[in-house]
Amino acid sequence: MSGTPIEVRSLVKSYGSIRAVDHVDLTVEDGDIYGYLGPNGAGKTTTLRMLLGLIRRDAGTVTLFGRDPAHGIAALDQVAGFVESPTFYPYLSGRENLQLFGALDGGVDGKRIDEVLEQVTLRDRARDRVGTYSLGMRQRLGIAAALLRDPKLLILDEPANGLDPAGIRDMRTLIASLPTRGVTVLYSSHLLAEVEEVCNRVAIVNDGKIAFEGRLDELRASFGVTYRLETVDDQATTAAARDLEVPVTVDAGGLALDANQAAVDRLTVELGRRGIAIRHLAREERSLEDLFFQLTEELP
Repeated sequence: MSGTPIEVRSLVKSYGSIRAVDHVDLTVEDGDIYGYLGPNGAGKTTTLRMLLGLIRRDAGTVTLFGRDPAHGIAALDQVAGFVESPTFYPYLSGRENLQLFGALDGGVDGKRIDEVLEQVTLRDRARDRVGTYSLGMRQRLGIAAALLRDPKLLILDEPANGLDPAGIRDMRTLIASLPTRGVTVLYSSHLLAEVEEVCNRVAIVNDGKIAFEGRLDELRASFGVTYRLETVDDQATTAAARDLEVPVTVDAGGLALDANQAAVDRLTVELGRRGIAIRHLAREERSLEDLFFQLTEELP
């Protein structure tokens, strides 16, 4: 295999007058756990369907390891995953469903089925009918079915949907381990805290357009740095900051400085000169959730 796991350029999909995907560009590199984020209706699932060749695109290019999924099933060799909830035969057991999926790829031995069931912590329920599984268990079985193919690229749409906190933790651990096994992951999710825990790069989409694509540290840097400051006299501190033209806001948490390190250093020196004691000063790292809402709520 050769080529980048996912290359998307100027991807477009419309439904009548609605532009669901509007000139989207994505690049997913080898070893990435790539978070694909956006509010409901932003075009995430439509994009994933085009990546897997499930629907036709109107314009643009898509390649998976250099191959166009629109040209046939061969382009999906060593690619696996699911869009929305995975579907199984409810009257068959989890193991029997996996055997059936494996047969579609030419057969799979029982040892491999045991391995993937162990990975998703379903081995104890493997002989139970899928109709008795919870939603979270069916999600985990979907991951197992995808891993059966020993993929190099795994495309997952809301894999933690329906999981309880322990299940989410286990899913996070599983996904985080995949690059060490040679698997690149595209992970679409609305659980921002989970994406922040496991993903090294993200794309944020809104109204079909990419609002940001890149590393999380680049996303944070693009919004600047905030420092949290507490002193013995916040009113006098605010006056000093404004005298030095250091941006300062007062909120429920005290004083927030949207400034670089040099400006904060100037302010601390000035506070010492004015006899204003500093009780606490810390750099505040903004969460992915904060940045996500700022991006998606500010776009028209």
